[in-house]
Amino acid sequence: MTAEAKRTSRERLIEAAAALSYREGVNVGVEALCKAAGVSKRSMYQLFESKDELLAASLEGQAASYTAQLLPDMNDDRPPRERILHVFGQLESHSTLPEFRGCAYLAVQIELKDETHPASRVACRVKGDLTAFFRAEAEQGGASDPDLLARQLTLVFDGASARAGIGAEKLAGLIAPTVSTLLDAAGVR
Repeated sequence: MTAEAKRTSRERLIEAAAALSYREGVNVGVEALCKAAGVSKRSMYQLFESKDELLAASLEGQAASYTAQLLPDMNDDRPPRERILHVFGQLESHSTLPEFRGCAYLAVQIELKDETHPASRVACRVKGDLTAFFRAEAEQGGASDPDLLARQLTLVFDGASARAGIGAEKLAGLIAPTVSTLLDAAGVR
């Protein structure tokens, strides 16, 4: 039995939703999702209340991997400044991949424009977790205003991700100096 056959219909739908919505946007059709997953529409609606719920499940399913790829390990004992810069280094690295389209969580929020949508709620939580990481590191690094710095860093992250995702900017040589300037201004060590 192949690995493809071993994956459940639910797993295949979640993977298809993640891939297609990232590449084509959240308005990808149910038929395309079912075709990519090799699952009937009837099966999809037995597994998920709606396409919205499927999209939310796909984002939830990617959250741990997204965080692990982006944030330094919890046991990483580098100073807060370096831990923050690590996140932006990861963004810069990912932005060079041909399939990079920006932050999937930001894209969902922009496309849906509905804070009550199940996928928007997942995206908001994941983006909030990133801001919370920045805030904790800023506070530990002695930032004069950790809340403001965390919001600024999230703004830079989202802007850089979006600009790189549409091919308008290359982040190499741009993102680290920009973030360093913010960290310097806030007094982060």
